[in-house]
Amino acid sequence: MREYLLTLCITAAVTYLLTGPVRKFAIVAGAMPEIRARDVHREPTPRLGGIAMFFGLCAGLLTADHLTNLGQLFERSNEPRALLSGAALIWLIGVLDDKFEIDALIKLGGQMIAAGVMVMQGLTILWLPVPGVGTVALTQWQGTLLTVALVVITINAVNFVDGLDGLAAGMVCIASAAFFMYAYRIWYSYGIEAAAPATLFAAILMGMCLGFLPHNMHPARIFMGDSGSMLIGLVLAAGAISITGQVDPDSLFGGSERSTVHQMVPVYIPLVMPLTIIAIPAADLILAIVRRTWRGQSPFAADRGHLHHRLLEIGHSHSRAVLIMYFWSALIGFGALAYSVHSASMWIVLGVVVLSTLGLVLLLLPRFRPRAPRWAEAVVPPRYRRRRTSASASGADASGTAQEAPGGAPGEDRTPVAAGASGVNGATAVGSRARPVDRSRPR
Repeated sequence: MREYLLTLCITAAVTYLLTGPVRKFAIVAGAMPEIRARDVHREPTPRLGGIAMFFGLCAGLLTADHLTNLGQLFERSNEPRALLSGAALIWLIGVLDDKFEIDALIKLGGQMIAAGVMVMQGLTILWLPVPGVGTVALTQWQGTLLTVALVVITINAVNFVDGLDGLAAGMVCIASAAFFMYAYRIWYSYGIEAAAPATLFAAILMGMCLGFLPHNMHPARIFMGDSGSMLIGLVLAAGAISITGQVDPDSLFGGSERSTVHQMVPVYIPLVMPLTIIAIPAADLILAIVRRTWRGQSPFAADRGHLHHRLLEIGHSHSRAVLIMYFWSALIGFGALAYSVHSASMWIVLGVVVLSTLGLVLLLLPRFRPRAPRWAEAVVPPRYRRRRTSASASGADASGTAQEAPGGAPGEDRTPVAAGASGVNGATAVGSRARPVDRSRPR
């Protein structure tokens, strides 16, 4: 666990430290497209954040290669090299798209080639646990087609959900955290070495997202662009492919007979868990394709009909819409994880599920505005703080008496504004300022 945490921290640190220089480079390179009709932000923001995330990925893999236990993974398996090869190709395509806006079909072809590169180096699905049948071995062509399809779907699902500040990075980070707990349990508790690559991919993916999020939270200073969204989508798909197609479900029980549903549930988790971690992005992708096809448009035509756009349309703020999507991801991901846990750690997972449900319910209440505790006020937006700032407090003390006139609501100015209205001391009110009347002049 310590080596995984060290890899995660180094990946996050490299990504965080490189994002600032990458932002300056993006501005100089002109990777700041004009605001489009479907965009939510109001000012041109630089892209190319995926550059920092890619170098964070490289740093994480390089660190793991030099560690004692994780270093043996690179000797036994070729999957980390396969991931790096596919990630480099998809990252290059994303950088070109962020700068030159390449055609959607070209990007789709590049995604398929990147998936094919990983398949050629051994990162592919070899068998599937099918309910009611058992473990079904796949032919080479079946495994290749299924692997390419999963990679393409995951990449585009993450790319489609990248529409609000911090949304894609946060949702993928939550999903990868649930996936890490599942893969680590298979590797550590059951002693299955084939689950080690997926555990490493999930740790590195968390580090990439955590390092980029401070720069991408609302209001974002930089966007990850397609170079980042397609990259984290590919890493997410690589972990799912590794643990689904390389880990034999029968090894979880040592070949023993499974007679009850309780015993059979973990067997099918490798098939279900990769689907749950992309459940919301995949649902958004399917709805977008159906919506655009129904209108006679291309499935790749951009619009403002995504789930996060609809949350904004019904009245949620930018931050609240992002938090709602976060809680949905945590609820689905950790809820599926709870089915595979039957030990003391199950209470931790159930605690996360309960807290996610509670947070989601509170955020969906129309009149509820969460308030942060005192110790967290320094890191949350001003709207969620309990105390007032010194400037607003002094302003309220100076004008509070004048603004709260009898019979009026607080904040309403009841001072007469008509010229010629005489005051008690012979003053004429003009606006909110009094001017003495000159009685020496003849009327």
